[in-house]
Amino acid sequence: MSLIQSGTPTARVPATTEPAGPVTEAPRRRRLGRERPNWLAGVLSVIWLLLVLVPIYYMVNGSFRTRQDYLTDNPLRPPADPTLDNYESVFTGGFGRYFVNNIVVTVGTVAIVVALTVPAAYAVARNAEPLVQRGFSIMLIGLAVPAQATIIPVYLLINQLHLYDTLLAIILPTAAFALPVSLLVMTNSLRDIPNELYEAQTLDGAGAFGTLRHLVLPLAKPAITTVAVFTAMGAWNGFLFPLVLTQSADQRTLTVGLTTFQSQFGTNVPGLLAAVTLSLLPIFFVYLFGRRYLLSGLTAGFGK
Repeated sequence: MSLIQSGTPTARVPATTEPAGPVTEAPRRRRLGRERPNWLAGVLSVIWLLLVLVPIYYMVNGSFRTRQDYLTDNPLRPPADPTLDNYESVFTGGFGRYFVNNIVVTVGTVAIVVALTVPAAYAVARNAEPLVQRGFSIMLIGLAVPAQATIIPVYLLINQLHLYDTLLAIILPTAAFALPVSLLVMTNSLRDIPNELYEAQTLDGAGAFGTLRHLVLPLAKPAITTVAVFTAMGAWNGFLFPLVLTQSADQRTLTVGLTTFQSQFGTNVPGLLAAVTLSLLPIFFVYLFGRRYLLSGLTAGFGK
């Protein structure tokens, strides 16, 4: 005690440190491991790219051939005498009417799904009452119900509503079967919004509608785009409902109208390929427009 009180300096034992070599070597090895090229992923990516591009090239290439050249020449070789007769026959065969019907069905379906999904997802994400959450769980049962299993009840219901052979008869069931997965994607996205932002809107005096308009809609753009793109793809390529719920040529969509290229004596394959090529372009541009939002919209809510 006397030594401490008198201020006599005491010896300090120097702290031992580990050699710096092994500590820096492990991160260096990890960096080198990350820089190695993944040859397996590269090879699989090239194979997948070929599986996608070869059918598209075959379709576009065959649409510029005559029926005789299509039967005799190599289908992967560029046509020696390309022709636009197939595209001319497509437009003179009622393609324009089918195309307009497809646009009406797609836009109507997307409008209904987005208009119903956004407020419903907002209610599910912000309301923890058992009744709301139970209703959400019941809604998701629709993911397990295929449209083919309900086509007869849907047909009878459309007849009772006097909507048979109208475009609305296609829009309503298509939107109904798109709602469960759309609601799931939208709800997961809205749950990613921090609670502090909702509380800030409440402190600012915003009600439920104001919060939905000024906070939810701007932050949910990726999810809304994802829902719109996938709903549009399903409506554009739908075949079952247009086939069963419409009859006249004026109400046909593209998927049903393409069957007009098949006659009693054969199929005009180059003309059919030209029609398929034209029908592919709109949904392709829709995908290009929303592709940067698709990944963030699909992965929303899965990081928690």
